[in-house]
Amino acid sequence: MSNGDVFLGEVIGTAILILFGAGVVAAVVLNYSKAKDSGWVVIAFGWGFGVLAGAYTAAPLSGGHLNPAVTIGIAVDTGDWDQVPVYIAGQMVGAMLGAVLCWLVYFAQFQANAEEGIAQPTLGIFSTAPAIRNPVANLITEIIATIGLVLPVLAFGLTKGLGESGTAVLVVAFLVVGIGLSLGGPTGYAINPARDLGPRIIHTLLPIPNKGTSDWSYAWIPVVGPLIGGALSGVIFNAAF
Repeated sequence: MSNGDVFLGEVIGTAILILFGAGVVAAVVLNYSKAKDSGWVVIAFGWGFGVLAGAYTAAPLSGGHLNPAVTIGIAVDTGDWDQVPVYIAGQMVGAMLGAVLCWLVYFAQFQANAEEGIAQPTLGIFSTAPAIRNPVANLITEIIATIGLVLPVLAFGLTKGLGESGTAVLVVAFLVVGIGLSLGGPTGYAINPARDLGPRIIHTLLPIPNKGTSDWSYAWIPVVGPLIGGALSGVIFNAAF
């Protein structure tokens, strides 16, 4: 895969991932949304479908990593780091683009909050935040949850039937749903540095009325935790398989 194909594939795929993922959170939490208060299960499946759509779209161009933790895990396992910067650059650009698209889709809902004087913080639509703020516990949660993603992803590559049938991405999408349902409660399961950092940057920049803080004091945890988890996944996979 050429650098151009990798970059373009990751931009498009990650933008779709964030459009679906941030979009489902916006649908559930924003006032005047038809999906208002539909709950955590809806959010978990929305993110899973975002992985499904984004990864299948990006796969012919880049393999559909959509996540620096996955890219790092593969690089640690294979020892091939040549295209890692290209992958991560594409993922970051795509994540920011997807966040902007989500904002455009729900523009009227964001504006309605301002027109009626509703104080509704919006960071949770774009990025994660802990249920209980404990940096050590939050970091450990993100590391473990990311291993729960990346290690199975690496192992799926050993199952020829998944690759030949084209269902590997479908299985990963359901894996993400499972992580959200089982491990998402403490921190909102970033498990992807680009997924959290790119939209957080956009949340800071966008003119969203009554948007509240972008919580930059917490922002390092959903970046560092998944990167550690991805690297550990590569080490474990290389040693065990």
